[in-house]
Amino acid sequence: MMMTGSPPESHRRMSRSYSETTDSTAPFSECRSDRTGDLDGLLVCSDDDFSDEMVRGFILDLESPSVESQLRAVMVLRFLAKNSTENRLRIARAGAVAPLVALLSHPDPQMQEHGVTAILNLSLCDENKAPIAAAGAVCHLVRALRAGTPAVRENAASALFRLAQLDDLRAVLAGSGAIPPLVALLETGSPRGKKDAATALYVLLATKDNVAPAVEAGVVHPLLDLMADPKSGMVDKAAFVLLSVLATSEGRAATVDEGGVPVLVDMLETGRGKQKKVAMLSLLQICQESDAHRRLVVREGAIPPLIALSQSSRDCEKKAEALVELLRQPTENGVSRTCGQLETMVT
Repeated sequence: MMMTGSPPESHRRMSRSYSETTDSTAPFSECRSDRTGDLDGLLVCSDDDFSDEMVRGFILDLESPSVESQLRAVMVLRFLAKNSTENRLRIARAGAVAPLVALLSHPDPQMQEHGVTAILNLSLCDENKAPIAAAGAVCHLVRALRAGTPAVRENAASALFRLAQLDDLRAVLAGSGAIPPLVALLETGSPRGKKDAATALYVLLATKDNVAPAVEAGVVHPLLDLMADPKSGMVDKAAFVLLSVLATSEGRAATVDEGGVPVLVDMLETGRGKQKKVAMLSLLQICQESDAHRRLVVREGAIPPLIALSQSSRDCEKKAEALVELLRQPTENGVSRTCGQLETMVT
């Protein structure tokens, strides 16, 4: 439902400095693989100590009736796949994917964590992504994301991000229910878990059909909270995910209802160059359909920082000027005369 009045301004407006020291230049840098160090002394060995025959033996042990043998095997394979592209390929080609996928729902948390992380490490190779998905990993990873330990949830989110890099798998991931638990991790996870969730959502929401499930799952609220908290280290990441959400009418309505306009105007006023640009693009999206939204943006004081942005950034000049013009113009039958121009610039 479209909101015509001013939304509640929660605690989000309290923090007005948007400089960050923790984000890299790219809002979504390459997702990490295995974060752990040595695994119970196994890593004193080098890759050269593990022949192809030994690798095949460890793969057989993944299906051993001995839990101890299974655990040692998955730990070794996880280690071998951690830093070596060649090892990731040879492990997958040797038949490890299916038995590793079977461990993703193992009742033992330690076994599950090693299995999820081994699959994550293998998924760093593009050649392995389709075989991992074909082995049924997606539903197991989603289950682990819902109910695993914190480390399992983080690594499951990272593995889903890797699989989502294949265009034809984004719909599969969304259809398997990946979006709600990613939103939950974004809201309640550790700082590392929040970053993993945001990265996965950024890729998934590049497919427009995936935005509505994310909005329904409540993605807007945690995104705005992260954007309003520079100490989160996630202002840029959250802002870029929100920009994808704003590509739909449901996303725009939810953002306004959740008090997103004040957050975006604050970012426009006090953010760095990159943050000012994404705030301006977000406000463009919000203003493209609704006269009520445009009036709200004006009331929140967006015009002065938009003028300043148009004068200080060649990259943003035309779009910022178009938005200022739109906000200053009266409407005719509820539709601004420049809406057509605005929609062209947004798309």
